[in-house]
Amino acid sequence: MQPYLVEIFWSPEDEGYIATVPDLPGCCAWGATEFEALRETQDAIAAWIEACRKSGEPVPIPVTKTRQAA
Repeated sequence: MQPYLVEIFWSPEDEGYIATVPDLPGCCAWGATEFEALRETQDAIAAWIEACRKSGEPVPIPVTKTRQAA
């Protein structure tokens, strides 16, 4: 699987952590902990890519990079 950037943040509304994948629009997952959200994201990425392939759309290449601390 491609190394997509995953961003994780606390959501008071959802009372848990949300993990999003910027290179895959709409690809996200929820978890009670940051680790759980990250783990769930792996299934979400796989499903997103499978749906993309089934529809004949190209699978995006990871382009989002993390910012390095100065």
